[in-house]
Amino acid sequence: MSALNKSELVAAIASQTGESQAAVNRVVDSFFETIASTVAKGGKVTIPGWLSVEKGHRAARQGRNPQTGATIQIAATNTVKVSAGSKLKAAVK
Repeated sequence: MSALNKSELVAAIASQTGESQAAVNRVVDSFFETIASTVAKGGKVTIPGWLSVEKGHRAARQGRNPQTGATIQIAATNTVKVSAGSKLKAAVK
């Protein structure tokens, strides 16, 4: 199976639920907006068995420019950590 893009995901969910694609699209958009705003505020979103999403932090560190070998300073940054739950892991076995 190939990758599933958003429009294909919306169409598949609409087909399975009998809802319109427009309604499903609004729900999917709202789902991701809610996750993004919660994680941005430092919260954690957990869907037991499926996934968890939380904000992480990567400290400042030194790195190397691979072309020149020069040492560079890499700034600290916030990251997003996504972890698969047990049901998702079992589905891919």
